[in-house]
Amino acid sequence: MNTHNLVTGGAGFIGSNYVHRLLLRHEKVTILDNLCRSGSKKNLKWLEDQFTAGAFRFIDGDIRDKDLLLQAIQGVDVIVHLAAQVAVTTSVTNPREDFEVNALGTFNVLEAARSQDKHPLVLYASTNKVYGNMEDIAVEETNQSYRYVDYPFGIPESYPLDFHSPYGCSKGTGDQYVHDYSRIYRIPTVVLRQSCIFGEHQFGIEDQGWVAWFIIAAITGKPITIYGDGKQVRDLLYIQDLLDCYDLAIMKIDKSAGQVFNVGGGSENTLSVWKQFGKILEKFLGQPLSVKFGDWRPGDQRVYVSDIRKAQGILDWNPGYNLEESLASLFQWVKQNPHLFETF
Repeated sequence: MNTHNLVTGGAGFIGSNYVHRLLLRHEKVTILDNLCRSGSKKNLKWLEDQFTAGAFRFIDGDIRDKDLLLQAIQGVDVIVHLAAQVAVTTSVTNPREDFEVNALGTFNVLEAARSQDKHPLVLYASTNKVYGNMEDIAVEETNQSYRYVDYPFGIPESYPLDFHSPYGCSKGTGDQYVHDYSRIYRIPTVVLRQSCIFGEHQFGIEDQGWVAWFIIAAITGKPITIYGDGKQVRDLLYIQDLLDCYDLAIMKIDKSAGQVFNVGGGSENTLSVWKQFGKILEKFLGQPLSVKFGDWRPGDQRVYVSDIRKAQGILDWNPGYNLEESLASLFQWVKQNPHLFETF
């Protein structure tokens, strides 16, 4: 069976990598993307260069256009919904647009799916930001990092939601709508609350995609600012590990439908933003880096680590790529493609 996939935001970092994977498997793909994100046009050209003309269908459009979505969804078996406004800082300066893209746009995707006689599977890329600041969690400080006192495996899906920032609210709204459309309308949906994802074709900027941004800035000589003390910790997940999870969630929809999963590197793949990652980056560069420090940004968590045991148990999924080797792969991709960052 040649599955027809609609990938919203399919020219973005995660989307273009997943489209590439789908096309290698000779699956049918429609990309819906308005190409507003930095790097999306470059990713679309990469896909066009990698495959023959007509290998996929591209729609230059916006998920806020519900009529366009109804056209794009015809005959679709799987919707991988990645299109989003992705920066907390942008959501603070323009909360209306953030809401319209993330909340209303996701609602439009769900309504388009509901309109079909045979409901397509909907996979939604949510975020760990739905858990808010987690101010009640005990955190202890070490020389290099922060860590949870009482959550050795990270934050589970059962942890109370506490949307913080317009971005957290809008993505959380989509998260809950996607989850509920499975219960109310029997649409097979899966919510993946993603942590820090990194990899090739990620055009990170200062307020979103920090791993790629630090690497791009270090190689191209742009200034790097660390907000906070650099000890804040994230669990990192390589893009190919994430896409393996997508595949498993779709393949095992009989088990995953209606479920919410935390998806990240987990407790085995954590780094502090600068105290630890900075040392790795300096090793790749072969020289020290000069950075400046700024104030903590609103809503920035001292620690976020995903408890991934639910995905491990239900989907039989585990991160399989070595963290430092994967970071080195991203570093080499940036270094070998300087033309992509000349006007970045």
